[in-house]
Amino acid sequence: MATEFPTNARVVIVGGGVMGVGLAYHLSHEGWGDDTVLLEKAELTSGSTWHAAGQITHSTSSFGLGKCVDYNIGLYSGGLEAETGQPVTWHGCGSFRLAYTEDEMDWLRHTLSVGRALGFNIELVGSDKVAELHPFYNLDGVLGALHTPDDGHVDPTNVTMAMATGARQKGVKIIRQCRATNITQLPSGEWQVETEKGTITCEHVVNAGGTYARQMGEWSGLQLPMTSMTHHYFVTEPVPEFEALDTELPVIRDDKKVSGYIRMEQKRGLIGIYEKENPNSVWHDHCPWDYENWLFDADYDRVMPYLEESLNRMPIFAELGIQREVHGAISHPPDGNPLIGPAPGVRNYWCCCGTQIGIGWGPGLTRELARWMVHGAADISMRDYDPRRFGSYATKEWQVVKAEEDYCLRHEIPFPHFNRLAGRPIKPSPLYELLKSKGAVYEEVYGFERPRFFAKDGVAQEDHYGFNRTVVEDMIATEVKAVRENVGLMDATAFTKVLVSGPDAYALLDRLTANRMPQKTGSITLTHMLNRKGRIELETTIVRMADDAFYLVCAAFFEQRLLDHLNHQRADEEVTTKALSAEWSALSLNGPRARDVLSACTDANLSNAGFRWLSAQQITVAGHEIWAFRMSYAGELGWEFHMPNAACLDVYNALWAAGEAHNIADYGSFAMNVMRMEKGFKGAGELTNEVTLAEADVLRFARTDKDYLGRDKTLNTDLPWVCAYLEIEPDGKADGHGGEAVIMGGTVVGSTASVTYSPTVGKILAFAYIKPEAAVAGKALDLIIHGEPRAAKVLSEPAYDPASIKPRTDAA
Repeated sequence: MATEFPTNARVVIVGGGVMGVGLAYHLSHEGWGDDTVLLEKAELTSGSTWHAAGQITHSTSSFGLGKCVDYNIGLYSGGLEAETGQPVTWHGCGSFRLAYTEDEMDWLRHTLSVGRALGFNIELVGSDKVAELHPFYNLDGVLGALHTPDDGHVDPTNVTMAMATGARQKGVKIIRQCRATNITQLPSGEWQVETEKGTITCEHVVNAGGTYARQMGEWSGLQLPMTSMTHHYFVTEPVPEFEALDTELPVIRDDKKVSGYIRMEQKRGLIGIYEKENPNSVWHDHCPWDYENWLFDADYDRVMPYLEESLNRMPIFAELGIQREVHGAISHPPDGNPLIGPAPGVRNYWCCCGTQIGIGWGPGLTRELARWMVHGAADISMRDYDPRRFGSYATKEWQVVKAEEDYCLRHEIPFPHFNRLAGRPIKPSPLYELLKSKGAVYEEVYGFERPRFFAKDGVAQEDHYGFNRTVVEDMIATEVKAVRENVGLMDATAFTKVLVSGPDAYALLDRLTANRMPQKTGSITLTHMLNRKGRIELETTIVRMADDAFYLVCAAFFEQRLLDHLNHQRADEEVTTKALSAEWSALSLNGPRARDVLSACTDANLSNAGFRWLSAQQITVAGHEIWAFRMSYAGELGWEFHMPNAACLDVYNALWAAGEAHNIADYGSFAMNVMRMEKGFKGAGELTNEVTLAEADVLRFARTDKDYLGRDKTLNTDLPWVCAYLEIEPDGKADGHGGEAVIMGGTVVGSTASVTYSPTVGKILAFAYIKPEAAVAGKALDLIIHGEPRAAKVLSEPAYDPASIKPRTDAA
């Protein structure tokens, strides 16, 4: 009997691959099952899901993805089948990731440290262990491997069908052979989804369109950056040597030689390759709607060097034929991370797409998206996946360039601070060429080009990669010393800058911020905006420029997040929000000689009486009227200057000329990070959507005498963890990179969020989320760095200038 087509729902998910079905499954487990409809234009899994190879591994150095992977393996290895009665065909064969070079070994050591923090069954082993469990692999040149015995692979279709069964059991309605043709927002704020079978009105709409997701976004005026890249895997004829095996061989991930993976497929061999040059992107403008279970002809020329090496590494494959060629399209966003979360600029349109590793990441990420939709926050940091991390600069042409770059990096070493250079620059500051001529090595932040460090003394003007210290640390130490002893100047343009104005601007901001709002024109407040779970949306500095005008500064990648938060929380207040990030530049002047430099450039009274700490004034420098904020992220005497782009070069040149007598130096974001860690200032790595103000240990910025969004939950929360400030003994070689396990009495009690070496105090400094009983001042702990324990202790005050006297230094 035909079922009546629904006309209303709370949630409509468009797309029936592992991502869309995974979200339906998890929404049903969060209580929204009866109110959720999933639409699939053909059959479930008929897009990219069905042709996935289905591997999943604990070998990840991402703390958040690690949590997702562990959850997924639990689902696949028994949980899902036990719940639904549907088999998923789990192969728990384990896996090895091989290393041929010391850089690869360092990568594995760091991954081991992260895995220990997450409680994974993970071990760094020699080639003899690989040979014992996989006697057919040619291990010539292999130095070691990361062994993750709980890994495996699974049938992608079976997993998706089992989750669909679980979703249906909790009330989700799944409609197949029903193509959506348009998605528009109604004046009421609801969404209208037009389909071949009828129209549904819903509160929330989810784009889980896979390779169709970008063009589906265009229906609603949205730019969702992703490009379809084609990937090969090959299945050999039956392998005689496999016939006698009682257990399945582990999956081999050979990043250097094969640029991919090799495993058993029943009694056959399976070889997957991500070639590192000449990648193939398709459907730049439009993925054909009638493509179902679509594959491309194999392109052997593209992959032949790696295919030949795979046969060298698995000699038992060498005389066999290829029985099956799988060459299908997979979505790649510009940075390789999926788009999971709210679409930019609209309310209740959610992205669940752009996932290049749907089986490996999908269920865990869709669980977090379901929590976000239902409860207002995910339980892992979603910063790396938030669709709003891209701006209008992410044009289609740029998306293709970046997706092709990402594809080629799929099996390269993910060095700390790896700098993706393709398609740049796209948003250079007015100082870009000048600072480049002075040795600046740039990084991209929300499209902006920001100096990381300045190459000096014959050091090559390029990134120098390693999991251990490199010559870059010497450059950072030089810049930090210059700021601490004399004066430094930084291009701080790469920050979000938003003007909030209007008769009700104060009222809106007051009910969205935890701290006391700036009361007088020229006052400055550091504060946090929260979600309804009391967790941190973002940290922002607020400058009161006039009675009804407030200037907000926060991390560059939070621009759209800030705008959306303001606009979505606004009721009937008369407020205007304007992003100035692209129109205004910023400079930061810090160091004991900062007042001497600035006083040579302006007539303004720069004494403590004339220009108090945490205050703002308009001053004239180099003939330009600019805003000066007396504040310092470096923890020194200092000012920030904000101005229209046209003034920036003149102001910089004037400050530099005045500073030459005081040994002024340029400094970049790496030095800035070191100095904020020396001062114990928390940053975006600590202040995430995972934590409340209490957990982040920033309650000193929260008022108890006012109402604001999330107040009760952020002030009255249990503390499963708390952010502690640690000092760690250095070994002169490896300092850590975040995610490392923190140990107390032999037990893991948490992990690091940020880690850096301080040249000023001669110690490694870290912020770590650890159990409250471990976060006691003076407590002795251990930190696992590159697999080895290092002595650490909890600090009770900043490692540098704990009384914060230096920023408040008065004029002589």
